[in-house]
Amino acid sequence: MSGHSIYQPQSPFMQWLERRLPIASLVYSSFVAYPTPRNLNYWWTFGGILSFMLGVQIITGIVLAMHYTPHVDYAFNSVEGIMRDVNYGWLLRYIHSNGASFFFLAVYIHMARGMYYGSYKEPREVLWILGVILFLLMVATGFMGYVLPWGQMSFWAATVITNLFSAIPGVGGSIVTWLWGGYAVGNPTLNRFYSLHYLLPFVIAGVVVLHVWALHMVGQNNPTGVEPKTEKDTVAFTPYATVKDAFFVGLFCIVFAYFIFYIPNYLGHSDNYIPANPSQTPTHIVPEWYYLPFYAILRGIPSKLLGVTALAGSIVVLAFLPWLDTSRVRSANYRPLYRQFLFIFFAAVIGLGYLGSQEPTGGYVIAARILTAYYFAFFFIILPLLGLFETTKPLPNSISESVLGEGVPIGASAPPPGARG
Repeated sequence: MSGHSIYQPQSPFMQWLERRLPIASLVYSSFVAYPTPRNLNYWWTFGGILSFMLGVQIITGIVLAMHYTPHVDYAFNSVEGIMRDVNYGWLLRYIHSNGASFFFLAVYIHMARGMYYGSYKEPREVLWILGVILFLLMVATGFMGYVLPWGQMSFWAATVITNLFSAIPGVGGSIVTWLWGGYAVGNPTLNRFYSLHYLLPFVIAGVVVLHVWALHMVGQNNPTGVEPKTEKDTVAFTPYATVKDAFFVGLFCIVFAYFIFYIPNYLGHSDNYIPANPSQTPTHIVPEWYYLPFYAILRGIPSKLLGVTALAGSIVVLAFLPWLDTSRVRSANYRPLYRQFLFIFFAAVIGLGYLGSQEPTGGYVIAARILTAYYFAFFFIILPLLGLFETTKPLPNSISESVLGEGVPIGASAPPPGARG
């Protein structure tokens, strides 16, 4: 059966190495013979895309760091020097800046897939929590990287976002002073953000290793939400999953390359090509697009403390999703009511993203408050009640039956082997 063989080194050198450091067998069992549910669709390829994008960001970031000067008097010009004077510096910078956007796009799709198919449910709670931690680390890393070009939007985004910590009672002022390295955003702030922006991707890589380890301990979820029962339910990770991943990574890279070569500044902000000026505030301060839903939540609440609490809570609540969802059925394919409410939730997040890009006036603020209310109601009201009152569809007996036929509900008798034609 595919996916269940044991690594047996053939060459004398590999046999010698295997007895002393069995790294080849570890790689083989984790990425070659690892049993994968046979019904995985292309939504599962975004895990591979995220690993690829992390590698791209780390490699391009290391090279860019060799030419960047983390000083308020030289940072902006050093970025322009990278674009003009470093061989293929423009390409490296556009890959890195657009790579951040595509990294977040992939992680949002990855998280949406996990919510749709119930990948956070038992026994994958730790796997999901590690994913939320990775998302938080990405948010911090992306924000610090946005500050480094030291343009107008970089400076004022740093000023606005770091000021949010002052809302924390008691220690808020001390946290802001530490982040700034003084009493205003300046050179110590830039140095801190540069150091952390360089360090955190390696922390992310370490947590990714834990994430993959946790995944291999409990196994992958699948579109039915039914656990594999026999070897017929699984196939080898290589070549079945790797070929599918490679194909979709290729398609993803085509779109990525289009942005890099044809519209490299489409996802950025034109004000960031103006050097930072503490004396001139931009007319409309906005973060990068991937922070806009949370920015809309923050601005929609008039109280600074409540706004910051809602902003933090909108991310932290994701870690409690395994316990807030009380249904025993994983996949939304078999939960018709949950699927409807989930799609409304996704629409609310997209709507918040749009509202976050608009000026906080009039109807935009009211709409942001309504969508924020639904955002939290989905977690604290809708999910717990759905688990009690929702009528779910019958689940198939096994993964193989859902793939090879129409699927047989649990409790029904399976058709004879020859009945499928």
